[in-house]
Amino acid sequence: MKIKLSQFHGIALLTVPALLLLLLVFQGCHTAGNKNHNEADTAISRRATNASATGFNKIKAAISCTKNGMIKEDSILYMHQGGEAFEPTVVNVTTGKSNADMAWIPGGTFSMGGINPTGMTDGGMEAMDDARPVHRVFVDGFYMDKTEVTNAQFAKFVKATGYITVAEQKPTAAEFPGVPPEDLVAGSVVFTPPSQKVPLNDISQWWSYQKGADWRHPLGPGSDLKEKEDYPVVQVAWEDAVAYAKWSGKRLPTEAEWEFAARGGKAGELYPWGNQLQQKGRWMANTFQGSFPDHDNAEDGETGLGPVKKYPANAYGLYDMAGNAWEWCADWYRSDYYNSFNPNTVAYNPKGPANSLDPQEPGQKKKVQRGGSFLCTDQYCTRYMVGSRGKGEYRSATNHVGFRCVQDAKQSNNQMRVAPKSL
Repeated sequence: MKIKLSQFHGIALLTVPALLLLLLVFQGCHTAGNKNHNEADTAISRRATNASATGFNKIKAAISCTKNGMIKEDSILYMHQGGEAFEPTVVNVTTGKSNADMAWIPGGTFSMGGINPTGMTDGGMEAMDDARPVHRVFVDGFYMDKTEVTNAQFAKFVKATGYITVAEQKPTAAEFPGVPPEDLVAGSVVFTPPSQKVPLNDISQWWSYQKGADWRHPLGPGSDLKEKEDYPVVQVAWEDAVAYAKWSGKRLPTEAEWEFAARGGKAGELYPWGNQLQQKGRWMANTFQGSFPDHDNAEDGETGLGPVKKYPANAYGLYDMAGNAWEWCADWYRSDYYNSFNPNTVAYNPKGPANSLDPQEPGQKKKVQRGGSFLCTDQYCTRYMVGSRGKGEYRSATNHVGFRCVQDAKQSNNQMRVAPKSL
């Protein structure tokens, strides 16, 4: 992927091909059914008439935050512990033990998903239809990294293997048919706050495709990882995360494992720490405060990506399960996946659908992302809530997506499973 810059009175401008690539990456982050946004999309489409439809639809897909509606009817379901749709979590009795790097997650039966938070304090504007219906799921016990994989850890992997990430590779004409060859250079997408308030229906105001942006240079060629060894590695595509996980003897978590771990044994709460965004006035995660997207006033102590372990861990000892960086999961993303579960039975260790389908971009292959990022805010996207879901095209990378790994538990005679509660 590539951006080509033209100079005009000292300002770097996107050429049409580069603008098309950028818009393709971030099509996901918009409000479906929003009239003004649809008009903007129409105008963009008119500018794109000379570009391949396949290429145009390819790169808009990286963004995780998608607004699927603004329906308030089911917000009333929210009550203490997250609402009537949630039943108590039944935790397995196991003998696993956490270590310095990985937390033991006992597994068990829990209610997975989320209900519409619109109308709630700090709930935002998204109905999050893809997170419903809430359904019962059982997962076996497993180990999970206490933090997102850091720059220091990923650097060891690259040094040992010589691995080259997707963002460091020159994209091919097959991936982006219709894009001029001179625009096909290595790079990735970077969040850059505008200098003033802008309409929220034009993502090109705060996202730009940067030539040379990659995990070593997350904000572009002029950036580096100096004094950021303990920050989450970002600008990694899904297959980069899988490669690291295999090298380390681990794997990516399933979406069900990720949510069970994030909930920390609790049922239906909005956040990994409870039902209030702040605890006694204290920010519990790295998110966006101020005026989105132009000014993050850093009430939580961070602007942009921050170090791991800065905020309190959840009940299982996991850090940053909300905010900071989105995290890749193993599963393919389908917006209708939760409708496939039988409401009267428990699903055992689900591994996601067989293929991907996002109705907004049916031609894109997307994987699930969880946890939200430093850009999450009730002004635009509140998918740092535990039950909410994100998604991203599996070969796309941005500076707000990372990952953490899990490891299977070895079954032993000392590990005993509690029978799940019947529905």
